[in-house]
Amino acid sequence: MSSPRVFAIRHGETEWSLTHRHTGGTELDLTSIGMQQIEAIGRTSIGMNKLISPIKLTKIFCSPLKRARHTLELLNFGVNDRLPWDPLLGLTKVSSAGDYKCTAEVEVDTRLKEWDYGDYEGLTTEKIRQLRNAKGLDRDRDWNIMKDGCEGGESPDEVATRLDRLIADIRDAQFSAEEAKAHGTDIVCVAHGHILTALALRWSGVSLQDAPRMFLETGGVVVLGYEHHNLNEPAILLSEGAFTA
Repeated sequence: MSSPRVFAIRHGETEWSLTHRHTGGTELDLTSIGMQQIEAIGRTSIGMNKLISPIKLTKIFCSPLKRARHTLELLNFGVNDRLPWDPLLGLTKVSSAGDYKCTAEVEVDTRLKEWDYGDYEGLTTEKIRQLRNAKGLDRDRDWNIMKDGCEGGESPDEVATRLDRLIADIRDAQFSAEEAKAHGTDIVCVAHGHILTALALRWSGVSLQDAPRMFLETGGVVVLGYEHHNLNEPAILLSEGAFTA
C-alpha cells in the first residue's frame, strides 16, 4: 500500500495571472483558457488508475477565494453535490467517469488563502521592484517574496505560521487514517501559486527565507508525500505526474 499523499493544485488562469499581476484577496473569475486548463487536469489526472484516485481521498481543502472554488468544481472529484457553498457552475453531478464514489469531506480553509500582498496587490514583480528601489530597499539583490514578504501585507514568518498549522492538521489526519487502516488517506489542497509553493517548502522543512526559487504555474499540481513510506519523513515527490501544468 502506498503512503499517503497530498496533491496541491493551483487554480486556473485569470486575467491577472495572465498579465503577471499579484492577486491576493481580489476576487477574479477564471478565463476561458483557465477553465480549459482545469478541465484537462481533471480528465488526465483524476480517476481510477490515474495520478489522483478520488476513492483514496479522505479530505479536500479549498481556499475560500472564488477562483479556487471554481477550480475545485471543474476538477469534478464527485463531490459537487455536497460542497460547502452554492456551486458556481451548477455542476452537481458525480464524476463523469461514473465508476467511483468520492467520500472525501470538503472544507473551506482560510489558511489556504493566497499570500496577502498588501501594498503590492495588483502589481507586477517589475513594478514592485521599482517601488522598493525608489525607497532605497533591495540595493544588493532583487526583491524576493519568500525572503522579504510584502509591505502592508504578510511576512514570510506569518505565512509559514499559518501553513505550519495546516500541515499539522493534514499530518494528524493522515496519521489517524493510517492507524485506522482507512482506504482513503490522500488529501487535496486547491489554492494559489505563492501559498502552495510555500506549503511545499514548509512541508519539506525548508525555511521560506532559505528556499530556492520555485514557481507553480496555473493549473499546476505538486505532489507531497513521505520518504521511505515513513510518516515521519515528509518530502516533495519528484515523480511522474508531479509538477504538471
